[in-house]
Amino acid sequence: MFTRIARRYDLMNTLMTAGRHHAWRRRVAAEVARAPLGPVLDLATGTADLALAVRAADGSRLVVGADFSLGMLAAGRAKLAARGERHVPLLAADALRLPFADKTFACVTSAFLLRNLADLAQGLAEMRRVTVLGGRVVSLEIVRPGIVGWDALFGLYFDRLVPWAGALVAGDRAAYTYLPRSVATFFSPRELTLVMQAVGLRDVRVRRLALGTIALHVAVAAER
Repeated sequence: MFTRIARRYDLMNTLMTAGRHHAWRRRVAAEVARAPLGPVLDLATGTADLALAVRAADGSRLVVGADFSLGMLAAGRAKLAARGERHVPLLAADALRLPFADKTFACVTSAFLLRNLADLAQGLAEMRRVTVLGGRVVSLEIVRPGIVGWDALFGLYFDRLVPWAGALVAGDRAAYTYLPRSVATFFSPRELTLVMQAVGLRDVRVRRLALGTIALHVAVAAER
């Protein structure tokens, strides 16, 4: 599915968020800057927007981008080449079985990955495993705002208009029907915090962005 929409992925992100997704990624990059020195792993890197944001915030860091969609990786490599960025290697990887040794990265980031994992706890445990003790795990996710009235309006937009736009712009209504459904069945920010704590992530902080529709989680890797 993600390979099918890779060509129009950036355009759809910009249309759906009125361009605000770049600001959210910069918030993640600011959290990465507070992590210990060392390389960063960006999971579900897609077209590499978050990896580029991290590099823009701290050009001294190596950022490794990983994704299991070959189409997304191809789009990401083309973008990096066009910008002359040589410090963001991209590779194919399964987030549930990361091909890295324990405690390899100072920080692991993801944008809009977690609700797509077949096993959320396993994915988070892998992120903790490859992060150095005291390093950070930072995620962005779309969530329901949970506010009476606004929740209904958001649902109208997300459940009705987004699939229509996906069909018109990306030529894939199914992918952009899956998107709101995946959000509707995903954990609340509080529930996600509890799962993170259960796999050995500590000092979890949550910040809501975009009128409560985006959750930024920041956690510290610890021994279980």
